[in-house]
Amino acid sequence: QVQLVESGGGLVQAGGSLRLSCTGSRSIFSFDAMGWYRQAPGKQREWVAAITSSSTINYGDSVKGRFTITRDYAKNTVYLQMNSLKPEDTAVYYCAAYGERLHWGQGTQVTVSS
Repeated sequence: QVQLVESGGGLVQAGGSLRLSCTGSRSIFSFDAMGWYRQAPGKQREWVAAITSSSTINYGDSVKGRFTITRDYAKNTVYLQMNSLKPEDTAVYYCAAYGERLHWGQGTQVTVSS
């Protein structure tokens, strides 16, 4: 059973920044890709960003130019740097690992106040 643990969420004012971290119980190198999703109250889970094992990176249109996904194999961790945060970025953010199936973390709350 793969475990993914997110951290770094919190309350921030609009225009501020946060960095989320996701650490895996097994090497993230073993996965085809790592990604971030988010889910706001009353809305469907939305894909945010992903980085593949070959270092291809993609972002959702709503975060492009503001968010950056990176990884550190030595720390077995994937990061999501979030800048210029907006109230509409408020959501629970989930880390995902694409392997034999999609593995999920427990989520971390991000709240952006106006």
